[in-house]
Amino acid sequence: MSNMIDLVTQATGETLIMVFFSTIFSVMIGLPLGVVLHVTGDESTGGIHPIPWLNGILSRVVNIFRSFPFIILIIILMPLSRLIIGTSIGTTATIVPLSIAAAPFVARIVESALKEIDSGVLQAAKAMGSTNWQLILKVMLPEAFPSLVSGLTLTIINLIGYSAMAGALGGGGLGDLAIRYGYQRFMPSYLVAAVIVTLLLVEVIQLIGNRIVNRMISRR
Repeated sequence: MSNMIDLVTQATGETLIMVFFSTIFSVMIGLPLGVVLHVTGDESTGGIHPIPWLNGILSRVVNIFRSFPFIILIIILMPLSRLIIGTSIGTTATIVPLSIAAAPFVARIVESALKEIDSGVLQAAKAMGSTNWQLILKVMLPEAFPSLVSGLTLTIINLIGYSAMAGALGGGGLGDLAIRYGYQRFMPSYLVAAVIVTLLLVEVIQLIGNRIVNRMISRR
């Protein structure tokens, strides 16, 4: 029993490490990408500096990466993980494909959140002489912050699921625990434990995200 607790604790820690760092890196990539997608979009959807060709290219790139099944993406990105990390397996190496897989998802969330901003707010800011940079940094992002936090919550939950799938290819974490012990060694208690911990992580993240969003909305 103590051995199972130790293994579950270790696997949970590995999952949290993967999700934490991949969330940071995916936001670093996806947030500016989502802003560019919205800003360069059509004026009818809120674009403040339309660049159709750039928007079209970025949109297609995002769609391509979003369409890849995560298991296949891990395999494709193994050489990149090996180049950056020095290995293609393990918890640290899995952060690379996790970040790249989640970044397009973050970009679309940011784009959708910015589209929801009331056009009257933007027009008022423009009438006061705001530049495009001021519109983005001081108007659009603050106005969309509750939606962005809600989207970030969904991203983290997706990454928990992705990290579990990464266990099939030696990514570590709860997925690896469930496969190695629960499936390959016919020890269903490990499988059940991994599932329960994963569900608890999802519930906690969703609860925290909902509370933060509700507080933001109530303070407006």
